[in-house]
Order: sequence, then C-alpha cells, then structure tokens
Amino acid sequence: MTNDDFVAAVRRLIDAERFGAVATVVEGEWTGAKALIDVGEGVVAGDLPDSLAEDVVADAAELSLKEQSRVVEYDSGNVFIEAIAPPPVLVVFGAVHVAQALCTHASLLGFRVIVSDARPAFTTEERFPEAARVIRGWPEEVVGQLEADQRTYVVLLSHDARFEDPVLAWGMEADLRYLGAMGSRRTHANRVEKFRGLGYSPEQIARIHGPVGLDIGAETPGETAVSILAEMIQVRYGSGDGLSLRGREGRVHRQRTDDEGDI
Repeated sequence: MTNDDFVAAVRRLIDAERFGAVATVVEGEWTGAKALIDVGEGVVAGDLPDSLAEDVVADAAELSLKEQSRVVEYDSGNVFIEAIAPPPVLVVFGAVHVAQALCTHASLLGFRVIVSDARPAFTTEERFPEAARVIRGWPEEVVGQLEADQRTYVVLLSHDARFEDPVLAWGMEADLRYLGAMGSRRTHANRVEKFRGLGYSPEQIARIHGPVGLDIGAETPGETAVSILAEMIQVRYGSGDGLSLRGREGRVHRQRTDDEGDI
C-alpha cells in the first residue's frame, strides 16, 4: 500500500466519523510498520507484525475511545498509537437559559450541539444559533432521531417528569458517553428510588450524573454551563479530579503508567 492510499484510508475513516487509530512501530525489529485501525473492524489499512497486532488493536480501541495518544511498550517493540475520534455530540433536553449558555460554550469546544424541547416558543433557531439542530417534540418522538454511541453526551435540564422519565430511561439503556441530569441531591435521590422501583439495575442508575456538573460554586446559567462542561470533559478523557491545580506539586497532567490498567 502506498502512502497516498494509506492517507486516503485515514480520510475515509475520519469522514465516516468512526473511532480508530494509526499505530506506528517506533522502536524494535519492525520499526516503521504502520496500520490504520477501525475500532469496530480492526486493521483496515497497512499492516502490523503478528507478534504485535492483537495487543495493539485492543489497546488502540481503548485509547481511541478515551481520545488519548501515546507510545505503548510491548515485548516486540514500542508502538505510537495516535487516536482518531469523531466530533463529540451534545444533546440538550430542555431549552432553558442554561441550555443557551451550554450550547454556546460547547460549540466553542468543538461539540456538535442538538437542542430539544416540546415548547415551540423556547425551541427556536434564533435562541440557539450555534446549535447544529433544534428539534421540537417530546422525548419519545426525538430519541429515535438521535445517534447513541460513545461520542454522544446527553444533558437533561428539565425537571418535568414527561421529559425526565423517558430521557433517562433511554439514556440508561443506550451506549452513551455521558448522561447528566439537573436537580438537587434530594431530587436525584428521589430519581434513584423511582428507577430502582422500575427495575433498573444499580449499574444503570449509576450512569446518571446527578446532580450534574462539578462543584465550582456556579450561580448563573453561564457558570452552571461551565460546571456541566467541566464534568463532561473529565468523562471524555477519563482523567482529572476536579480539584484546583494551585499549590499542588508535580506535573499538571498526571502521567499514566502501563501498570495502572489504562494501557
């Protein structure tokens, strides 16, 4: 395969908005060997030696879903795995003031934002100019129009049970990256009891981030949006503790090691 063919294959994977990675052997007998890995299909272009292929494909899948790139050491050599990930999608249910700020901030961070509400007066393109889509309708009508995969983040801002119950029921069963729901600790405790009584498992219920966001003392809609996005970013990359960096020793970004179970 020529380099042009390999680049074209990478472009096809990116255009298809699929998770994947480019794996390049950077040290060892097979230095220079390169492969394009599709998370769902394995090696789709290039080639890797048999002694590396299985492990690299598995690690590439994990790293690409976390959108992390790094050199990984193997017995047969070191491989640089460069993650390829599609743009993240944020679906906001509830076209309230926080939703407007969340749409603006998330768009600046590269999220493709979809806003949905059943109220026509609130769910307009004029109120959400940065949104990729504005969908008017009840959740039962809307969720069938949405992709639900590891690039999908869902934030529920409406306390109305007509919105909350179907969105959370769908979200707990879907393959979402993030599911957040606005509300106080008491509201979330009641929510947990309700879905426990409906037969949802503790693991499913634990997928709900509620109360949504990181504790930064947010008061205004814009600040609340920042709090929610901060938690989404933490989930996106699978790292960070949400604490202040000031006064802490060592590197700003903690270095993972192979024996931590994260590759």
